[in-house]
Amino acid sequence: MCSSQNSVDHALAVVPAKPLLIYDGKCGFCRRWIVRWKAVTGDRIDYEPYQTAADRFPEIPREAFGRSVQLIEPSGRLASAAYAVFRMFELAGRRKWLVWLYEALPGFAAASEASYKLIAGHREFFDFLDVRLFGRDPAPPTYAFSRWLFLRALALVCLIAFVSLWVQIDGLVGSRGILPAKQFLDAVRGAAGGVPFHLVPTLCWFDSSDRFLHLLCAGGVACSLLLLFNVFPALCLALIYVAYLSLVHACQEFLGFQWDILLLEMTFLAIFFAPAHPWPRFSASPRGDAPRVPLFLLRWLLFRLMLLSGIVKLASGDPTWHGWTALTFHYLTQPLPPWTAWYMHHLPRWFQMLSCGVVFLVELPVPLLIFMPRQPRRVAFWLLAFFQIGLIATGNYGFFNLLTIVLCIPLTDDLFWPARVRAAFGFGKEAPTRHPSPVAHVSSVILHWLVLLFLLPLTLSQLILSTGSHPGPVVWIYQRYRPTESFFLANTYGLFASMTTTRPEIIVEGSDDGVAWKAYEFKYKPGDVSRRPPLITGHMPRLDWMMWFAAIYGDYRSSPWTVRFFHRLLEDSPPVVDLLARNPFPHRPPKYLRAMMYDYQFTTAAEKAKTGNWWKRTPLNAYFCPVITLESFGGKRDGKAPG
Repeated sequence: MCSSQNSVDHALAVVPAKPLLIYDGKCGFCRRWIVRWKAVTGDRIDYEPYQTAADRFPEIPREAFGRSVQLIEPSGRLASAAYAVFRMFELAGRRKWLVWLYEALPGFAAASEASYKLIAGHREFFDFLDVRLFGRDPAPPTYAFSRWLFLRALALVCLIAFVSLWVQIDGLVGSRGILPAKQFLDAVRGAAGGVPFHLVPTLCWFDSSDRFLHLLCAGGVACSLLLLFNVFPALCLALIYVAYLSLVHACQEFLGFQWDILLLEMTFLAIFFAPAHPWPRFSASPRGDAPRVPLFLLRWLLFRLMLLSGIVKLASGDPTWHGWTALTFHYLTQPLPPWTAWYMHHLPRWFQMLSCGVVFLVELPVPLLIFMPRQPRRVAFWLLAFFQIGLIATGNYGFFNLLTIVLCIPLTDDLFWPARVRAAFGFGKEAPTRHPSPVAHVSSVILHWLVLLFLLPLTLSQLILSTGSHPGPVVWIYQRYRPTESFFLANTYGLFASMTTTRPEIIVEGSDDGVAWKAYEFKYKPGDVSRRPPLITGHMPRLDWMMWFAAIYGDYRSSPWTVRFFHRLLEDSPPVVDLLARNPFPHRPPKYLRAMMYDYQFTTAAEKAKTGNWWKRTPLNAYFCPVITLESFGGKRDGKAPG
């Protein structure tokens, strides 16, 4: 029975032993697609150009070979054009639904054949388009080296994140820190009447001592190093996720920023992206290609990260973004401006507005390229990576931009990287196989269900809600999954939705007599107007960053942690004082403390040339109260006070 007008039972003198697809061997467009189809069908289908095969099948008009592909089955059945392609996949046991649609769905067959005829009749144009989309190499993309590189780069960023936090942990949440982790967890336990692990998932429930906090940081460093050298990669990623999640909750206000939750989401997805082999090998032979579901989810994460960053700027209604003037303020008002920001701030207004257009370009249309074929994805990689490099050069955002660059690596396939680079790390020309180990297969099944039941529903609902639309079903889905937010498996992103246009700064000063005041100097935030703003990459100074938020809020009641900070300074707590660049009272703490608000501006070029100062400032008001003492907290001058 004939199932298509392009499929007939033909009386052929010679029939092939296996299904044979005959194509135009002189057409470069055709040859590339044959290579791609071979990768899908394997050895279940034979392929041959009609220039050598036509003479064996005189029953088929020679001009028919030039018009479309011909599929000859061992039964003598002949199919051509679009139906031949669909039937070929069905015989190979792949994509059988295409034939079903062709035969059962009204209009699908006509549309398929019309599309095939259009492409076949304009091969030169579609050949040009094919090269621009997929590249000249017809080999299907593999991701063995890209996966290897992504995991090594992720290991380096995790190492930076743990070391950066480790050197600050005592001053932030240690027993003599600003917000001791033990006090926080005890308060949560008392309020909840037990251990609410599902709300505050942290290993610090078992031990919140300074020693254990250091152990978590040290464990994160150790696992990052093991991951760097490819030792138990999946296990190391799981331990990194658990350790950093524990620290995020224990560190309260000081962690949980967008770079922290991005690190958690990336490491969780990377558990399923990593190879299952446990052996310590710095370079791995490409025996296994990267699994596609976690690859898609990593790209989906990058898509959400960038697109949401653009959407929130438009949805906020902020006049500086809508007027394309946001960057005339950004370099001055960003949390920790480096010295390069001084120069960027003084560039012409037209350049700032053009730069704003670049921001919208990179954060709105460019993310759409992430899900396109090979060549547009490469364009997205370069644009997104260079955008992050620009942010690194003009701002201090810790490891955030480094982490985003790492997240761009899954946009590339192995052919993106030069052969000599791949060969240097043990990746030869042979294509990696797609045969997962039993462990990888089980993890793939788990991730498939996780995607279907949790990750995609939650992230899609977040994406829709971020646009300002609140459909009932979407709100219902989001609310069902909200209790899982404490694990940071699917997050919302978007920085600088509203651009601040002024720069208030809190200057903390101490005095022994209430007359002569000396300022505490922070390591990275503006203070001394003559000090060059430092440029740092990777390290995230948590206290300096939080002081920016405190100044923006402008009231200590909106940032109650600052009260604990002032308390620790009056106690002369060593780990807290170590977070600062200069302690003006090295021998004993001051008797009085005050926090004053100033408006900071960059100096002009003429002012800088005359004074050498990078900043100029104007007094505003007191941040906390005119003067506070240790007695204000119930303490004594011996330096001991209630914790």
